[in-house]
Formats: sequence, structure tokens, C-alpha cells
Amino acid sequence: MFDIQTHMDFVGQAKAERWSRLIITLFGVIGLIYGAFMQQFSQTVYVLGAGFLLSSLITIPPWPFYRNNPLKWQKPVNTEQKQQPGDSSDEGKKKKK
Repeated sequence: MFDIQTHMDFVGQAKAERWSRLIITLFGVIGLIYGAFMQQFSQTVYVLGAGFLLSSLITIPPWPFYRNNPLKWQKPVNTEQKQQPGDSSDEGKKKKK
């Protein structure tokens, strides 16, 4: 029905992790400074929680900019060998050895 992509490539996963760490660290430092200025630890927690929500919104969904480097898959190799007509599976194996 809908063609919704649900994957990220490896480069996109690295970007998402980097952005997540950056956002949470930035909001943690800002929250610590704001909470110390206001003399309320709860303000620090609220700012850090807002950073977590923003980070989750940016990094968890597989946005299109996380899918710019798709993997190049190799074509599958056929491992089954063709048997001669009239050979049963045991006889064909014995003749090939």
C-alpha cells in the first residue's frame, strides 16, 4: 500500500549516532548551566529531557538523508551443480568424484 522505507545504511547509522551524542551533550551542558543559574536541578533534567526528545525525533526515524549510501550487494552464486539426465543424486555424486 505505502512504500515506506524502514532502513538506514551504515553511513546513515554513524551520522545518526554522531548527531544523537552531539545533541544530548549540548543540551546536557546547557541544562547544567541553566539549572545552576536557576538553583534548580529539576530545570537541568527538563532541558536534558527536551534534548533527548529532540535527539530521538532527529535520529530514530529513517529519514532520507540517512539512506544516501546503499550497499552494493553481490549477485548470488548458484552452488548446485547440474546433474546429467538419467543420473540419480547418488550416482551423479559418485561419478563426479
